[in-house]
Amino acid sequence: MHRMTLFLLVVLVGSAMAAGAQAQRAETKLGLVGYAVPREALGAIIKEWQKTPDGRDVSFSQSYGASGDQARAVANGLRTDIVQLSTGLDVDYLVAQGLVDPKWNRQSYNGIVTNSLVVFAVRPGNPKKIKTWDDLVRPGVEVITANPFTSGAAKWNILAAYGAQRKLGKTVKQGRDYVLRLFKNVVVQAKSGRDATNAFLSGKGDVLLTYENEALLSRKNGQDIQFYIPKQTMLIEAPIAVIKTSENRERANGFVRFTKSPAAQRIWAEWGFRPVDKKVAQEFQAKFPARPTVFRISDRIFGGSWAAADKEWFDPNGSIMAEIEKAIGGPTG
Repeated sequence: MHRMTLFLLVVLVGSAMAAGAQAQRAETKLGLVGYAVPREALGAIIKEWQKTPDGRDVSFSQSYGASGDQARAVANGLRTDIVQLSTGLDVDYLVAQGLVDPKWNRQSYNGIVTNSLVVFAVRPGNPKKIKTWDDLVRPGVEVITANPFTSGAAKWNILAAYGAQRKLGKTVKQGRDYVLRLFKNVVVQAKSGRDATNAFLSGKGDVLLTYENEALLSRKNGQDIQFYIPKQTMLIEAPIAVIKTSENRERANGFVRFTKSPAAQRIWAEWGFRPVDKKVAQEFQAKFPARPTVFRISDRIFGGSWAAADKEWFDPNGSIMAEIEKAIGGPTG
């Protein structure tokens, strides 16, 4: 074969192989299943990651909904590579199903990607003068929250209500009694935290128990929403994890790492989430004020873990919330 012909053949084969590799790279598609609240922030972070060498030519399929429902859907076969759920409990459920590595919470920031706080969103001008936990149980105050048997947001809200009472010096019984009184004032239990927000924005209720970031997002979207951060409130820690059976684990892990990078943490903050990166958090101190008493799920008043808190509070059979729902006639949302 002529030397020039051989050279051209090598070049053509090499080009074909390179094109094939590029095509294979371009076909990379990651599945992302998340709870409803961070949809917009994750969309912005995905776009930013796609500008990087690691994220270039990667597309995403995305699914958002109530955290508990999303975890069960993944367990039942919903294809995904990454989950970003409302509670560590939902990730641990996927661990039990053999879908997530048991060491997921040993990753950077203990597997947590964002923080937030439980807050009270109120009507413009706050006509009911709602600023404290005691205000939520006054006669005539209508409360909106999510359903604790479908939504992680609701679980955070309930544990925040109980925890606040304990931090105020109340007994275990007094704390539980408070939650019962609170739910007697609940007029809607929505399926997810986002659905609860939409119910409130549609005109229902006097006060919405919600994430700080949800209230900030509503403002960002032009809604005239006012909110208060109670002096005693709960730190909401949202986890992210990669599915063990993912065919694209390297890419999925790359995206997870990016969500905790300073660039992504600034995007989270712009969308109302408290950064887990301490240096980035310092940049946004004015946006995210400190409160006197902030407690977390690892506090001994909750048994020290999500597993203990869930069994005591949210087991559909015989838990505190199962009894409360029975006493008030069940969810109305």
